Amino acid sequence: MAKRILISDKVHPLLTDGLEKEGFEVNYQPKMPYGKVCEQVKKYDGIIINSKVICDQKFIDNARHLDFIGRLGSGLDIIDLPYAKVSGIEVISSPEGNANAVAEHALGMLLSLHHSIGISHQDLIRENWNREPNRGTELGGKVVGIVGYGHTGPAFAERLKGLNVDILVCDKYKNNLSRQKERITQVDLDTLVQTSDIVSIHLPLTNETQRLVDESFLAQMKSEAIIINTSRGNILDSGALLNALESDHLGGACLDVLENEKPETWSEAEKRTYTGLLKRKNVIITPHIAGWTHQSLKLIASILLKKICKFYEV
Repeated sequence: MAKRILISDKVHPLLTDGLEKEGFEVNYQPKMPYGKVCEQVKKYDGIIINSKVICDQKFIDNARHLDFIGRLGSGLDIIDLPYAKVSGIEVISSPEGNANAVAEHALGMLLSLHHSIGISHQDLIRENWNREPNRGTELGGKVVGIVGYGHTGPAFAERLKGLNVDILVCDKYKNNLSRQKERITQVDLDTLVQTSDIVSIHLPLTNETQRLVDESFLAQMKSEAIIINTSRGNILDSGALLNALESDHLGGACLDVLENEKPETWSEAEKRTYTGLLKRKNVIITPHIAGWTHQSLKLIASILLKKICKFYEV
């Protein structure tokens, strides 16, 4: 009997077509609401999810026939990994699929901020031709600190090549990351934070990384330094960031993620913080689109297809 797979979010047809070609029965329901997914999952051997489906204990208990949970991209904080493991459910993710996209986006935001690209464009919309106020700052000679060196960290480092920067890397779970020819040096977190002109976060959200970038972290950073976060919103305390920027301690911030990414549900405190950040000329915020490219959509599909087929040995 064919294995049944529910796909609850948009995927490239390469994945649906590929699974069907290998003999799987695929139900592609990218618009299925969360409640319906929770209700229907018990009928399936596998489910492929994005961020809208939270696989907590209740969900897993209801998914009594699941062999695997497939995650489009990275971000396993939406899955209760220990409970999935004891429940005999394999978790298959594809963080390799959007690493390049995230790295390009991080660099794009950084260059836009350094060279006043977004601000200059907004000035011209208002018919203001401002050259001197928008004089840029080159990256050459800067020290870039990369916190986390799994998939997106190395991809970001690769894109910094040729920009004449020195790269500091911190990853407590990896060793021997220094590369003299590539100007990459592995250091501890305190050294990275205190030495870097730019600090870029490339970490999963875990109990260990929750609110890692807090008031104390930001206070250690160099005056006029820039913080980049393209990982998970809850790794960085937005209120502490706004305070640091308002006190002129930091030079700016590039964020693709926030603690609460649903503006319609913002509390008054969140609204004050996020609008405060958005009003600043030295802040760029994008709506969690760093890994959201046409190429990554296809690559994620290709990687998941291969991993699912390997899992079932087909």
